[in-house]
Amino acid sequence: MTFTVRFGEQKDVPSLLRLIKELAYFEKELEAVEITEETLLTYGFGENQMFKFFVAESDDEIVGIALFYERFSTWKGPTIHLEDLIVTQSRRKLGIGKALYGKVLQYAYTNNYKRVAWEVLDWNTNAIEFYENSGAKYLSDWSVVQMNEEGLLNFVNQNI
Repeated sequence: MTFTVRFGEQKDVPSLLRLIKELAYFEKELEAVEITEETLLTYGFGENQMFKFFVAESDDEIVGIALFYERFSTWKGPTIHLEDLIVTQSRRKLGIGKALYGKVLQYAYTNNYKRVAWEVLDWNTNAIEFYENSGAKYLSDWSVVQMNEEGLLNFVNQNI
């Protein structure tokens, strides 16, 4: 199978959302997806662009994406956060994920970012092995901490 990797465009947003939902299904969190095509268009292509993405395309079909955005490390400087790396189920094990991952790393290196970081579920051993084999360091001693929209509201209401 042949495929190409390129920057995502506005026309790719429906496929981007489809793959986001496919990942959420894989992670058993489909009901957690609130994002819409409109939101992706606004924040991916609007005046204050918040993310970029690469797509893998085969026979005019988007079969994978890598979505990322800029962050700043107080220790390192500018960094990239790889939010999602998704290859549609039927096209896995064909090198598409590796190509998308490589494109993000190449982009980071070429544009002088100091680090690329991301999260991976501890039960996704295939992904962990893939990342470690690429030279990435799996930081098992760090935990992800989040506060959702309801938590934000509760915090603000209690601390005003």
